[in-house]
Amino acid sequence: MSERIIEGSTTTLHPGKDGAGVVRRTVLPGGLRVVTETMPTVRSVAVGMWVGIGSRDEAPEHMGATHFLEHLLFKGTPTRDAMQISASIEGIGGEINAFTAKEYTCYYARVLDEDLPIAVDVLADVVTSSLVTEEDVESERGVILEEIAMHDDDPSDVVHEQFAAALYGDSPIGRPILGTVESINELGRERIAEYYHRYYRPRRTVVSVAGNVRHEEVVELVTRAYERAGALSGPAEFAPPRTSGPGADQRSGVRVLDRPTEQANLVLGTTGLSRTDDRRFALGVLNAALGGGMSSRLFQEIREKRGLAYSAYSYTSAYADTGQFGIYVGCLPSKIDDVLKICRDEVSRVVAEGLSADEIMRGKGQMRGGLVLGLEDTGSRMSRIGKNELVYDELMSVDEVLARIEAVTPDEIGEVAADVLMRPLTLAVIGPYGDKDFTDVVR
Repeated sequence: MSERIIEGSTTTLHPGKDGAGVVRRTVLPGGLRVVTETMPTVRSVAVGMWVGIGSRDEAPEHMGATHFLEHLLFKGTPTRDAMQISASIEGIGGEINAFTAKEYTCYYARVLDEDLPIAVDVLADVVTSSLVTEEDVESERGVILEEIAMHDDDPSDVVHEQFAAALYGDSPIGRPILGTVESINELGRERIAEYYHRYYRPRRTVVSVAGNVRHEEVVELVTRAYERAGALSGPAEFAPPRTSGPGADQRSGVRVLDRPTEQANLVLGTTGLSRTDDRRFALGVLNAALGGGMSSRLFQEIREKRGLAYSAYSYTSAYADTGQFGIYVGCLPSKIDDVLKICRDEVSRVVAEGLSADEIMRGKGQMRGGLVLGLEDTGSRMSRIGKNELVYDELMSVDEVLARIEAVTPDEIGEVAADVLMRPLTLAVIGPYGDKDFTDVVR
């Protein structure tokens, strides 16, 4: 492919080793960023188009619009209908999909390296040139309502949604990504299209590609696709990573959803750390030791020793300005009091006594292994560099992240435990509990 000079700047974010793992970035007119990671030993490429807009950016009148758009963008453009969009990728043995999160949306495809031009062209067409017709809005409305119904039928999903709502109240970050039946029924074509044209701008967009590629070729393909859409203009200035957002104030309390389920589902937790907090590595080790696997305290105490539940784990999630730390358990409704007592006792014991040397070693090992093993394919590499470019100020190499994990000390774990685990607690429960009072759990 012939090359040409592209406006903007190109930077090597990571030099890689022996020609592999080189990460480069070019900023195009309008602020569109192209980030690639070279993996010369594979025969595939993964392409992602990341837009820095998520459900927490929605005003009340747009609730559910971000996820609605994720569906609508695959329905048709001036040059492709829905069938042509999917067939273009599936016809060459690839896959195409998308997902919506609280703070960003991603459209992605994975194809053979020789089919990179097709993947870039189709995704760019979808992201820049969706028609968002009245007919498509109405047909997809039914699909999304079915998706909400399917989600509502799974209490293990709903309880996490209820926990976020209890933790953050009726605020953008506390609301469901899918929206509600009421909000989806109220969203009309004009409101969705206005949201699309306001936020789906090059300065908010990152194109990330990982696999057997050359950076210059990817930049050329992206440039041509966006120029055809008339989407490249203006200075090469992009939106910086967000550092705050609406609706991040914590609330403490209990939310019980009374349902005649055979299993109770609960999440007990509090706010966590933001994604840029330097203490996140210590919290990660703490989380892994407390409830991150089969050897964790919670799993051993709740399942292995007492047989009170099938599933028990802890987790962390991070946003620009806040985060979550939670403990999930699914158990028989009659066992919930015992389970909650164990959760409270183990959290208190960690705060008072810290972790043992063996627990810290296992926690670090779990984090290291999870990081490295999770980056064995082009899709995960594409996600790492794309998300990183969108939400962080710099790209840490895998070795740098591993070093940060290894450097975590017992004192740092103790300090983050004393901070996060001593914050006011929030509890969400789904089960056949009527008016049962759980307020003592969060005091």
